[in-house]
Amino acid sequence: MPLPSAIAAELVCWKCGASLSALTLPLRRLEECPKCRAELHVCRMCVDYDTGVAKHCREPTAEEVRDKTRASFCDFFKPRPGAYLAPNTAEVDRARAQLDKLFGK
Repeated sequence: MPLPSAIAAELVCWKCGASLSALTLPLRRLEECPKCRAELHVCRMCVDYDTGVAKHCREPTAEEVRDKTRASFCDFFKPRPGAYLAPNTAEVDRARAQLDKLFGK
């Protein structure tokens, strides 16, 4: 079935931020992002993904998945709108400048 318009507008690749509105739900286990080819049936793309809890999953009965960026067989998977987090380039630049200063570059 096509994505509902409210979810389709927000569903993006967890890795590159590309829109996934052209895809249909449920996502197949080996579904890939049309732009970066990242697997999408992954923990990082799930509504239950949370780095603040054990196993990084809020679903207490889910089996642990070690690689959160690879496709899994988890039956609890539900795609999370807005899963992409842009890298904090200002923080990276600041850290790189401090390292350059420390090591005399």
